[in-house]
Amino acid sequence: QVQLAESGGGSVQAGESLRLSCAASGYTGSNYCMGWFRQAPGKGREGVASIDSDGSDNYADSVKGRFTISVDNAKHVLYLEMNSLKLEDTAMYYCAAELFLCPAMHALGRWRENDFPYWGQGTQVTVSS
Repeated sequence: QVQLAESGGGSVQAGESLRLSCAASGYTGSNYCMGWFRQAPGKGREGVASIDSDGSDNYADSVKGRFTISVDNAKHVLYLEMNSLKLEDTAMYYCAAELFLCPAMHALGRWRENDFPYWGQGTQVTVSS
């Protein structure tokens, strides 16, 4: 059973940076797609970025150029480096995983929650002015 645990959230001011981490356990295979989603108050969950075992990464337009997704395969940790944070980045951030390469639609900036069977509990990011 794959388990995911996020950390690194917090409260920052606009323009500052944060790095989220997601520790993964319980999987020994070689293929994966891992992603970050976020859910702001009163809104649905949206995909932010994803990366797969082939190294392909994709980003939502709203974070492109500011956020970087990466994986430390030796440590089994997924990261999301968030720079130049904006008020609208305030949300609960979730990491998610599936045991196949990322679907092609991720390259179009389209993520579906149902593509990911494994989810963490979330970490809160709050950006203030």
